[in-house]
Amino acid sequence: MRFLEDIGVELPVVQAGMGGGLSRHELAATVSEAGGLGTIAVNGATAIRRELDAARALTERPLAVNLLLPFARRDWFAAAAGADVVVTFWGKPKRRTPGAWLHQCGSVEEARAAFAAGADAAILQGVESGGHVRGTVPALELLARARAALPDDFPLLLAGGIADSGDVRRALDAGAAAAVAGTRFLLSEESRAQPEYRRRLLGAQETILTELFGAGWPAPHRVVANAATERRLAGDPRGPRLNRLLNRLTGTGARYMPAGLQARIARAQRPQSRLLSPLGPIDDGPPNLLDAGPLYAGKSVARIDDVRPAAELVRILAG
Repeated sequence: MRFLEDIGVELPVVQAGMGGGLSRHELAATVSEAGGLGTIAVNGATAIRRELDAARALTERPLAVNLLLPFARRDWFAAAAGADVVVTFWGKPKRRTPGAWLHQCGSVEEARAAFAAGADAAILQGVESGGHVRGTVPALELLARARAALPDDFPLLLAGGIADSGDVRRALDAGAAAAVAGTRFLLSEESRAQPEYRRRLLGAQETILTELFGAGWPAPHRVVANAATERRLAGDPRGPRLNRLLNRLTGTGARYMPAGLQARIARAQRPQSRLLSPLGPIDDGPPNLLDAGPLYAGKSVARIDDVRPAAELVRILAG
């Protein structure tokens, strides 16, 4: 159960990998320097190396890189091997790195598969999580089931509903080795979310579990409302049947779509578009994604009312 301590992480606080460039070197390095484990989440081998190098210039402490299996290519894994920890998500667990490896899971069965595949630890994701959601039950319920099904010495980290030190303490008391926070760090000064995206999250009280923004990645995801959801989700929170069909049809080739084409599609999409990509509104991305893209957030967003420095958040979460 001493996984984090063994790799040099002082506190049981992990910043979730928020893809599409929301969590880059600024956030990851700050979290790690404060004693937690910061996670970089960008696409492409060149971007992974660039962000890792930039983070290493800011901290000598351990860093993680998050890889999404539907998109990751072999050279991405080679680049990510430069991190202290590689985290994989959304796919069959398989060791692809010689170093420390975590796999994020949404079920007991997937956690068992990660253990059998040689993962050093597993992240259990509850259904209340933001972003792409693998879990189908609340985080603490999933932890109880997995803790009973797996060896006592196999570390389980918990993601979903982590907004304050009480949430972290409940996770640890229930048998987690650490708590993984996404939305709380999305609302940090170092995240690369557009300022208006942050502002909208601070005013949000509810989230939606949908499949609307699934072009290229037809998977459930949790967001707060915007113009696209208001236009398209009146009948079914998952999204119109035609949208979901088109999402599935585009999912098979997403791994091989050039980054430039993905960017052009994102810039062109509007709230009324049938194809809505999973790219969120980052501060150097197209502004149209505020209302035509996903505003990812977990249910814990309703309990967050400020944007703080990431180092301060690590200290708050650790209690």
